Amino acid sequence: MKKTRLLIVDDHSVVRDGIRMVLENVPEYTIVAEADNGEMAVEYAQKYKPDLVVMDISMPKLNGIEATALMKEQNPDIKIVILTVHEDEEYVYQILRAGANGYVLKTAGKKEILSAVKTALSGERYLSPSVSNIIIDSFSRRSKEDGSAPKQSVVPGSPLTKRETEVLQHIAQGCTNRKIAEMLFLSIRTINTHRTNMMQKLDIHDTAGLVRYAIETGIVSLKR
Repeated sequence: MKKTRLLIVDDHSVVRDGIRMVLENVPEYTIVAEADNGEMAVEYAQKYKPDLVVMDISMPKLNGIEATALMKEQNPDIKIVILTVHEDEEYVYQILRAGANGYVLKTAGKKEILSAVKTALSGERYLSPSVSNIIIDSFSRRSKEDGSAPKQSVVPGSPLTKRETEVLQHIAQGCTNRKIAEMLFLSIRTINTHRTNMMQKLDIHDTAGLVRYAIETGIVSLKR
């Protein structure tokens, strides 16, 4: 069986050791290299051709945002999961714009890290729940600054079905496809299908866009 190739990038060896311990116990994963700065990460991504990179943001020589953009430019198919301490809104938006497939906080446990990697490898984006909340809070604040209160119900004429709307609510709350499937008693494949159909109907291409749509149409509540 062909193994999934992983590259670990962090300027602290103890963090790399921890990530390696989490990932190397998965039989289908193999860690092809480790790097301690952004420049080396970009070089190793070209040299070792990993399927996925787990990388920090704050690193010497080249930060994770710049490294992500370069890796994606060189290989659009490479998956990148950011593992960082930063919960700052601007970091989240910059790294998503650079093309990252996941944003996980270093406070995450083993299960969440593995879930983020698996989700990214499946072609979807993974955001830690608190990161999803940052996005929701940001849109809420901007809406208030614009002087326009968010709608309290789904926009009339929405192309989404009732089930798709229900799935979207959970996506906007930071739930993974697996979690949504468990809550709605559906298969993960069915949730994937709903997500794909929503993106096609709305002409949206990432999770952040779905979250934005959910907020702007009132599908999710912005009350604290």
